[in-house]
Amino acid sequence: MSGLLVQRVGPAVTVQDGGWDGTLASGLSRGGAADRRAMAQAWALLGESDTALLEMASMGGRFVAQSPMRIALSGAKMQASLDGSALLWNAVHRVEAGQVLDIGAVQGGVYGYLGVGGGFETPRFLGSASTHRASGLGHVVQAGDVLNIGSDKKPDRFGLMMPHTAPRTTPIRVVETAHTALFGDAVLKKFQDAEFTRSAQGNRQGVALEGDRSFALEGGQSIPSETVIAGDIQVPGQGAPYALLADCQTTGGYPRIAAVLPCDLPRVAQAAPGAKLRFTLISREEGIAAELAESKARASLGKACQPILRDPNQMNDLLSYQLISGAITGDME
Repeated sequence: MSGLLVQRVGPAVTVQDGGWDGTLASGLSRGGAADRRAMAQAWALLGESDTALLEMASMGGRFVAQSPMRIALSGAKMQASLDGSALLWNAVHRVEAGQVLDIGAVQGGVYGYLGVGGGFETPRFLGSASTHRASGLGHVVQAGDVLNIGSDKKPDRFGLMMPHTAPRTTPIRVVETAHTALFGDAVLKKFQDAEFTRSAQGNRQGVALEGDRSFALEGGQSIPSETVIAGDIQVPGQGAPYALLADCQTTGGYPRIAAVLPCDLPRVAQAAPGAKLRFTLISREEGIAAELAESKARASLGKACQPILRDPNQMNDLLSYQLISGAITGDME
């Protein structure tokens, strides 16, 4: 089994995968990657699925390959280099034994992802290797760790990238919850007209949304505690909305003004402190159609991968490449 030695690491680097299913009744939220689309992109680049990867919040670390391996970089772009040479983000690369991978500060967004061919082999609980700090589950990566890597079924799949897509600027789509109608049409219009700022207060459990308006619901604090899930937007007594994320609690008594579509939730998770967010309420039918479209888009991510085009002037290993695919005689046109 191959491994990756962690020489130094940021304070919030964890092992994540798709999380848990069917554990809400036991008090465990789904968890898993905060940006599920970025996770799917890493899997598509590697040509695999359901393997564990590293989620890096704001900062990565320094890692040393103990054997040849493939790595995929996705999610929020971070400064990345291999033995000092810059690496393309949103791409899959070959790494040789002894090479040093440096992943620095995030350059936009919050969560970056490092996947490896074969996935990280860390202990699993109820089928998932995800880290859920509040429950004491999973693996928070520390300096000195050696992260074991599983068998890579496609070792020759590297040198591929996924084309960059411009970030969406349209309002984040939300649907009604059991409490939405309690707020009334005027408040719901005010909610959709408002521009919120992603507060510095936030983590994998959720993020606070700051604004100049209060959305407090009269009598809202007397609502019985109910099941909540990632995407629910709660409104505590002070009236400032709070959007729940992957590691949220499983029950809550605050009224929920709306719920973010799962396919749009990565936009909330990746909103850096100070980012501006707007929301628009859509019908459940529109929400189902959007989720189906997202499911099809994720299924086709592998087809979107393209060969990395490199500038020969920047290729230190130029002689190792076959740059001529054929030859002709001098009298041929």
